[in-house]
Amino acid sequence: MLATARCGGDDPADTGAGSTHADTGSAADPGSDATGASGSLRRHGVTLDAIEPLPEIVDALAHLHHRPTARVVFDEFVPASDYVDAVVQIAAVADVMGELLDSYYVAQYSVDEYRARAQEYVAALDQHVAIWEIGNEINGEWLCGQDAESCTAAQTAAVVAKLEAAFEVVDAAGGTTALTLYYNRDCWSSPDNEMFTWAAANVPPQVRDGLDYVLVSYYEDDCNGLQPDWPAVFDQLATMFPRARLGIGECGTLDPAAKVEMIRRYYGMELDQPAFVGGWFWWYFVEDMVPRDSALWAELDAAWTP
Repeated sequence: MLATARCGGDDPADTGAGSTHADTGSAADPGSDATGASGSLRRHGVTLDAIEPLPEIVDALAHLHHRPTARVVFDEFVPASDYVDAVVQIAAVADVMGELLDSYYVAQYSVDEYRARAQEYVAALDQHVAIWEIGNEINGEWLCGQDAESCTAAQTAAVVAKLEAAFEVVDAAGGTTALTLYYNRDCWSSPDNEMFTWAAANVPPQVRDGLDYVLVSYYEDDCNGLQPDWPAVFDQLATMFPRARLGIGECGTLDPAAKVEMIRRYYGMELDQPAFVGGWFWWYFVEDMVPRDSALWAELDAAWTP
C-alpha cells in the first residue's frame, strides 16, 4: 500500500524474511474465533510486518485474551521456504492469514509471476495458513505502478488478472480466500479507483461469488481524518459480496498521540451487519505491541476483553 500512515509496509528497504507475516490455524476452519454479538464468528486480527524478534512476537500473540488472527505479510521476492519455521511457530498460537504480496509491490510482478508466487506459497504453507489474502488494497492506483495516479485499461486488466490467478490457485487447493479493498472516499487520485466503483467494475463474478472474506483497509491519516459511516459501508459491501464475511483488513496510525484512542475505537467496533466479523489487523503490532510489556499491548488486550 502507498498509504503514508503505513510506512513500514511501503518502505522499499523493508524487505527480506525479517518482515514476513504468518497466519496459523486450521485452513478448514475459517472462523475459529469467538462468536460476536451479531452471531458471526469474530476475527481478532493483528498484522505482522516482521517475523523478528520471533520469540517475543509469539509470546505477545500467545497471551492475548482471544486467540488472534495474525496477518503475515510475505515480503516481495522472498521464497516461501524462508517463512516455514516462523509460520509454524506463529500458527501454534494464532490463526494465520497469509498476505501473498503487499500492494506496493504488485506492479513489479507479471501475471505469470504472481500466479507462480501463489502456487509456491500455497504449496509450502497451506497446511498452516487459515486464510489467504489473494489481493491487498486491490483498487489502489499504485498497483498499476508505484507512482501511478491513474491506471490505463491494460494496467487495470493486469491487476484483475493477478487477482483472478491467485484466487484460482487458492480455490483449487481448497483454501480460504480474502480480498482487501482500499477505502478512499474523497481521497482517490482517479474516480475509477474509488473502492465501490472499482470493485463493481473489476472483480470477476467467479471471484466475487467465491470469496470467503472481503476486508477494508483504511488509514485515517491518509484520507483527511475522515470517519467513515461504517454501517453504511459494510451494508453496501454485504450487498455486493453476499457470500463473504466482512471486516476491517488494515488500520493504524504513526501518530503516537492517536494510537490509544484509535485502538479502542476500532477494536471496540460493533455493527449490526450479520456478515461483519471484526478483523481490524493493526498494522503496527510488532512495532507497538512487542514485547507484551508495552502499554499498547495492554490496550489492545483490554479492547478485546469482554
